[in-house]
Amino acid sequence: RILFYRQRQAEQLALEGAAPHRIDKVLYDFGFPMGAFQMADLAGLDIGWNAKTSKGESVKDRLCELDRRGQKNGAGFYDYDDKRNATPAPVAVELFAEFAAKAGIKQRDISAEEILERCILPMINEGAKILEEGIAIRASDIDVVYVYGYGWPVYRGGLVNWLPWKVTG
Repeated sequence: RILFYRQRQAEQLALEGAAPHRIDKVLYDFGFPMGAFQMADLAGLDIGWNAKTSKGESVKDRLCELDRRGQKNGAGFYDYDDKRNATPAPVAVELFAEFAAKAGIKQRDISAEEILERCILPMINEGAKILEEGIAIRASDIDVVYVYGYGWPVYRGGLVNWLPWKVTG
């Protein structure tokens, strides 16, 4: 639930013109162990994907149709060598540009600050909802889950305590 909203924003940012590897670098530089697209490649792009029913309706679908399933087969949003070292895959950027054009989205330069805020703020919102819904008892419980479960950088003070205006470009 938490990462879903971050991933959705990362994909929207890529449609709007930020390359997947740039989005990942911003998240990594913030302190996450990996970015949204790196995580997707690690998990496998074909999770929940069905070759028989796929209609190429998303970038992820198209990557899977091209047999780019992530680290498991050496190609996804990134290309991987035999030691799993990643290099940005031009095909991913091209597919996002193609989908953006079809949707009438004009691509543009996007600042690191905007990338970070748009990826992090939905996580903060979900944390607040989880607290409001009574799923977590205390804000510190959410911080513990984010730090140990989602790789939130501990030196940032936890998700609930993080202040968006601390972002630097």
